[in-house]
Amino acid sequence: MGVEIKETPVPDAEFDSMKEFVYEYLDASVKNETEGGRMRWYPWHSAEYRFNHTLNVVSLAEEIARKEGADVDVVRVAALFHDVAKLDADQDVHAEEGARVAREYLSSRTTVPGSFIDRVCDAIEAHSHQGELDALSLEAQCLVEADLLDKVGANGTALMLLRMGYEARTHMDAATIVDRVYERGREAVSRVESDTARSMAHERLKRVRWFREWLESEVPEMDCEPPEGL
Repeated sequence: MGVEIKETPVPDAEFDSMKEFVYEYLDASVKNETEGGRMRWYPWHSAEYRFNHTLNVVSLAEEIARKEGADVDVVRVAALFHDVAKLDADQDVHAEEGARVAREYLSSRTTVPGSFIDRVCDAIEAHSHQGELDALSLEAQCLVEADLLDKVGANGTALMLLRMGYEARTHMDAATIVDRVYERGREAVSRVESDTARSMAHERLKRVRWFREWLESEVPEMDCEPPEGL
């Protein structure tokens, strides 16, 4: 008896079209902004940053989904659309609005089944969930964990250091900024449920610790005690 091969409902070419749509939607959100709110001058409130974050989350979520036995197709499409409304909706409703955009796109521009669309949209709506992750579907859990992980480690450190310049802070505050990344990482470790995400989070925390140690050894005048455990 042969091994049954699951056919993906979203071929790579169609997924590429979705990527193009998501970037264009984010870019239009910025261009249509008239009030200049939500700290538009910060680089992570640009279409470029938000799209890069999205691609990071797609990659992380796919890896977690594969290793944890979740539906990779559902997870990667949900990850791609999870922040599509981030730049034109209020923070507390951007997940629901993102699910609405995804449903409209998938229903009108693809032939994926309705049940697939429902699972994708459920995961998107759940990605800003603040409670226990074991209350979510496995696919939603993978997405939330990936979203958390992108904010810690080397990437999170680089973004926080970039923010220093926009806040007119000097490099002498760098240790405090790195400490924030570490604390955020510890919070992520405390929230993730899967073994895969927990392992990834610990690895990213190591990188933050190493950077903090190197920084302290090269800038001895920084007067900042590291947080407990760092």
